[in-house]
Amino acid sequence: MREHDLLKPALGPTLAVLRAIGPDQLDLPTPCTDLTVRGLLDHLAEWAPILAAAAGSPAAPAASLRLRDEPTELAEALTRLADAWSQPSAWAGTTTMGGGDPLPAAMVGGMALGEIVLHGWDLARATGRSPVWDAEVVAFLHREVERTAELGRQVKAYGPEFPVPETAPALDRALGLSGRDPNWTPAA
Repeated sequence: MREHDLLKPALGPTLAVLRAIGPDQLDLPTPCTDLTVRGLLDHLAEWAPILAAAAGSPAAPAASLRLRDEPTELAEALTRLADAWSQPSAWAGTTTMGGGDPLPAAMVGGMALGEIVLHGWDLARATGRSPVWDAEVVAFLHREVERTAELGRQVKAYGPEFPVPETAPALDRALGLSGRDPNWTPAA
C-alpha cells in the first residue's frame, strides 16, 4: 500500500475502540500522562479538523472542536481526517496546520496517521481493549515516528524515548520512540 492508502485501514481499529468507550470510562487515566480518556477525546476532536484541513479538506466549524461526549461526531471527524489524507495529492508539497511555517505535506500526513494509531492505542490501553492494526500501517507508523521523534520531543508532542528492544514488534518500537511504555496499564 502507498501512504495515502494507509489512513482508512489505520482508522478501523481506532473507531472500534472509540465506539466502545462508555461514559463511566471518561475519567480513566491514559498513557498520555496529563490526559484522561475525556481529555484525549478532546485532543482528537481538536486536532482531527486541523489535520484534515492541512490535507486540503474544508475545516470543520470551530463549534465542533469540543466533542468529549459525542463519540459519533468524533468518529465522523476522524473519518473526514482519514478521507482527506487518502487523496494522493494531500501528500505532495507543503502544508500548514492552522498557521505557522509550512511543513512537508508527507510529514503532516504521517502525523495524521500517528494521531489515529498512537491515540487509538492510548484509548485502548486506558479502557482495556487490544486492537490490532494492519502490519503495513504499523510499519509505516514506525518509520514515521522514527523519522520525526526528535522533532516530536522538541515540540512536546512526544515524551522522552522509552527503551524498547530492537527485537520488539514494530508497534512497541513506535510507542517507545513516542515516549510510551508499550506495557502501560492504568495502575502503572
